[in-house]
Amino acid sequence: MKTSFSARKRWGRSLLWHLWLPIALVVLWWVLSSESGSVYFPALQRILAETWEIWVVAGGVVSDLWPSFVRLAVGFAIAVVVGIALGTIFGLMPRTEKAFRPLTDAFRAVPGAALLPIALMFFGTGETMKIFLIAFASMWPIMLNTIDGVRALHPTMGKVMATFHISGFDRFTKVFMPAAAPQVFAGSRVALAIGVAVMVVVEMFGTPGGVGYYIRHAQANFQVLEMWTGMVVLGLFGYALNALFRLLEKRVLNWHHAMVAHTQGASA
Repeated sequence: MKTSFSARKRWGRSLLWHLWLPIALVVLWWVLSSESGSVYFPALQRILAETWEIWVVAGGVVSDLWPSFVRLAVGFAIAVVVGIALGTIFGLMPRTEKAFRPLTDAFRAVPGAALLPIALMFFGTGETMKIFLIAFASMWPIMLNTIDGVRALHPTMGKVMATFHISGFDRFTKVFMPAAAPQVFAGSRVALAIGVAVMVVVEMFGTPGGVGYYIRHAQANFQVLEMWTGMVVLGLFGYALNALFRLLEKRVLNWHHAMVAHTQGASA
């Protein structure tokens, strides 16, 4: 019982330590904007009240936030699969990676939003265009980090696997992926942030539905308060995604964090 209470107490302190700055900024915003009569910068109290009414009571979470989440999830999943596959191939085949490097460098230098006009011509304004651009823009950090992770494996491991005739599938799932997993997760976290940004941009120019479309529609109709609610929801959405991803990373890479902690403790 004492152990459980201590664990909850430590968790509470950790949460407070990580949230003190956002809480302080929100309180400061609340105080400074309380007497605001500006149309463009309404009081935080009004923004939060309207956010509750539009996104919770009126069902905006279902009509606008859920479609955004689905698009992001599908596009990000495609980016992870393609990024890991290409990263593994290029990591194991340096000559192939070197041959394709000018092409990959040129493609990843182009922002996903810059490809919007071309994607609109080929895919239209529907879901395919949005998912394609999210996946395309998110893929590159995952691929590059996978290449580094695969190449970081000691060369002796390749000889050992060849000696014991380990199959290609077992090499991939039991050797290369665990070794590259920390790098892959690091690249995936960057890719997730890129995916959210691209998601908002493509929704602004696509068919109705989504946080990006809601924000642009509110701005075009001079609904400033509604536009602010969309940005608040988008910020909370991004924060929640990052927090969930960190929990997943901590659970999957628990062995890695334990090994790092052990190594640091031994060196200290």
